[in-house]
Amino acid sequence: MSIDLEIQDGVAKVTINRPERMNAMDAEHYEGLSKAWTTIRDDQSIRAAIITGAGERSFTAGADLKSFISKPPQLSEMWLTQRGQLLNRGLEVWKPIIAAVNGYCMGGGMTLLLATDIRIAAEHATFGLPEVKRGVIAANGGTQRMLGQLPYAIGMEMLLTGDHFNAETAARWGLVNKVVPAAELMDAALDVARRIAANAPLAVQATKELAVRSAGMDLPTGLRLEQVITRMLQFSEDAKEGPAAFAEKRPPRFTGE
Repeated sequence: MSIDLEIQDGVAKVTINRPERMNAMDAEHYEGLSKAWTTIRDDQSIRAAIITGAGERSFTAGADLKSFISKPPQLSEMWLTQRGQLLNRGLEVWKPIIAAVNGYCMGGGMTLLLATDIRIAAEHATFGLPEVKRGVIAANGGTQRMLGQLPYAIGMEMLLTGDHFNAETAARWGLVNKVVPAAELMDAALDVARRIAANAPLAVQATKELAVRSAGMDLPTGLRLEQVITRMLQFSEDAKEGPAAFAEKRPPRFTGE
């Protein structure tokens, strides 16, 4: 079992490392991924993160169905709602998450993708939610996030047919930001992550939280919350550093304080 976590210059890289199984995850892998997300959330030296899969064939095929069929969870686990939290299962990580999709992005891979903020796909990437073909549903956010990110008819077709589609189609629908040659994928993801990491971390995290929460708030409430957060950030050291760096014509040195 391997969920690899590397941290360099404020950017974390999470790699689902099980290429012999198309980076499909069993219970142990999901536990490791949960720990990685928690580290990214809590480590203040991390300002952005990239999630990808090992090898060149698969981002992740999601859950390893064979392992879960042979070891079904007990019914009592239904109410352990905060155990083993995942990004796509409700864990709140306000640092930006970039997906570098290096191949098959199926099932749980797609629901993971839907919980990321910026997505870059290799030209050979393939996407799909085949759960209904297996007698189950696209859980962990598949049914809950899809229609908020795609047009209704497109999202319903994906959910109900279980068919897969290519990277070009994903880009046309706005599911991914860009499509690049496989050899350029990680460089493209790192470029975005580094540009984000260079910004003021408190402002970045506040911006993400406000944008994400806006879907569940009416406009007057959202506007008022913007005012509150703006007022809070005015007292931060970073809010002083930004204008000072601009006036002195130098790169800002943000500390997250």
